[in-house]
Amino acid sequence: MDQKKIGAFLKTLRKEKGVTQERLGELLGVSSRSVSRWETGSNLPDFDLLIELARYYDVEIGDILAGERTGQTMDQKTENTLYQIADYTAQEKERLLLRSHKTLGAGIFLYAMLKLMGHLGLLAGSPWNAVADFASGAACGCVFAAFLMTGPLGLRLRAAKRRLLRRERES
Repeated sequence: MDQKKIGAFLKTLRKEKGVTQERLGELLGVSSRSVSRWETGSNLPDFDLLIELARYYDVEIGDILAGERTGQTMDQKTENTLYQIADYTAQEKERLLLRSHKTLGAGIFLYAMLKLMGHLGLLAGSPWNAVADFASGAACGCVFAAFLMTGPLGLRLRAAKRRLLRRERES
């Protein structure tokens, strides 16, 4: 896929429709900056948004992914499959976000408990020092894991995992 070509095609479609980036962003529930990034080819829209864009511009999803009108039409079964994939992708994003929020919350809770225990003087005894050290490490680990899951490195790791799984299935 050529992101620049896709972006130029999306820009052409938007101009043909006679809408601004701001208006398109409002219709899709994204910022005009996101629309701009799609049209410059620096980012691609999420899969569920590709479906919405294809519907709005009255073109096939394959045309958008090809970056030009191909003249090929999609059958109903393929379209339904794409909608199912979009739903699955959205659910996966929600699960990942929920997991990262839980992990981050656990880290913050552990850190707050340590601060409270230290303030109350409960960590002065030697057995509690070991517990406090462990909890500090666990809190830092939770916060690090949450950032890792939601950051750019996490996205690259998940993409690499998908590539490996795809290769494994093809073998």
